[in-house]
Amino acid sequence: MPINITMPALSPTMEEGNLAKWLVKEGDKVAPGDVIAEIETDKATMEVEAVDEGTVARLVVPAGTEGVKVNALIAILAGEGEDASAAAKGGDALAKTEAKAEKPAEAPAKAEAPAQNEPAKVEAAPAPKTEAVPEKADGSRTFASPLARRIAKDAGVDLSALTGSGPHGRIVKSDVDAAVSGGGAKPAPAGKAAPAPATAPAAAPALAKGGSDDAVLKLFEEGSYELKPHDGMRKTIAARLTESHQTVPSYFVSMDCEIDALMKLRGEINASAPTTKTDKGEVPAFKLSVNDFVIKAMALALRDVPLANASWTSTARVIHKHSDVGVAVAIPDGLITPIIRKAEQKTLSAISNQMKDLAKRARDKKLKPEEFQGGTTAVSNLGMFGVSNFTSIINPPHASIVSIGAGIEKPVVKNGEIKVGTVMTATFAFDHRVIDGALGAELASAFKRYIENPMAMLV
Repeated sequence: MPINITMPALSPTMEEGNLAKWLVKEGDKVAPGDVIAEIETDKATMEVEAVDEGTVARLVVPAGTEGVKVNALIAILAGEGEDASAAAKGGDALAKTEAKAEKPAEAPAKAEAPAQNEPAKVEAAPAPKTEAVPEKADGSRTFASPLARRIAKDAGVDLSALTGSGPHGRIVKSDVDAAVSGGGAKPAPAGKAAPAPATAPAAAPALAKGGSDDAVLKLFEEGSYELKPHDGMRKTIAARLTESHQTVPSYFVSMDCEIDALMKLRGEINASAPTTKTDKGEVPAFKLSVNDFVIKAMALALRDVPLANASWTSTARVIHKHSDVGVAVAIPDGLITPIIRKAEQKTLSAISNQMKDLAKRARDKKLKPEEFQGGTTAVSNLGMFGVSNFTSIINPPHASIVSIGAGIEKPVVKNGEIKVGTVMTATFAFDHRVIDGALGAELASAFKRYIENPMAMLV
């Protein structure tokens, strides 16, 4: 019997993903634990392992397909002793059955309610739609990926006139892009209004025609801009932070911290760091940054003020036993927050090396979900860009975040005398449902003490 491989849910919130790469081909034998594909979520690229033994009979979804729904059919395995071609045909029959099952959803008024005592039927999640689009002149069917069909529809490209470069002649995104750039856009099939020509910037996908998007674009001169459709990461960032801004009653507390002692200690520790042999020669075992001290100071402050190390739920505050500090990392056209777990227990050198590893894998989209989901607080540092102070939006389940500005030389008063000191502004955002004003000020004060007396972080 054919074994169906479906799009896995790689995180609790994942609804769809991009099938970035197949690491097997049709005819290959696989065993449980073999890596068969790479799946891109909005935050990371993850490897998918086979859970059954068999022969790859058919790769249903081609590599590079975007927006594949969780539980959708992506490949078919032939079991032991089973003919691969027969298994592939079985997959075709399954896809056709599921396609027919979708039709009643188009006319809900005709659907009959189940009998009072009859359990509702649970249908399998539909496979990626590979059904025919308008037929060619000779009556043969035209197959295209969901992404290719969507782009073709928005750009007014007649798919029946294209030759596909995908598996079995399937039309993929690159075929439609080539048609658009080469002026291959044709009027949409009869009965549908043709979209604007491909040369008009406003005809890009993801545009809400007739809605607020059109109203915005009318403010700008045609041809003076280009549209960059939102990817999964941008949509997730927008949704989560919009929800946070609308639902979390935040307030802000700022502290100016003198960091001369911290900078002096940092230099001494880095100068005395042991070296290790690598392909590049002798290199220091670690190199501390100011941000490493900030992470440690925040973790220790939460340890000292345990009621502030909390998350909100509708029935109770969740008081955390450890300081899991998320650190905002900029990646190409996006943002991710890998987490230093139990940071209050780790040395500065361990925090530094772990942070470098997490940041590198974050930029390569190689983080595991448990490495960037959860956490109890967060650090966002824009000091390296010369930003003196700023505020950040809390990312639930966190109830706090600290925004770190640049260290700036300023006149400070010490023992009644004006001297020059290096001052760093830390601005805290707190969820008032969890952390009241006095509690937030207590946490900020504890953070300031560690920053200005960094030796306390070493004992």
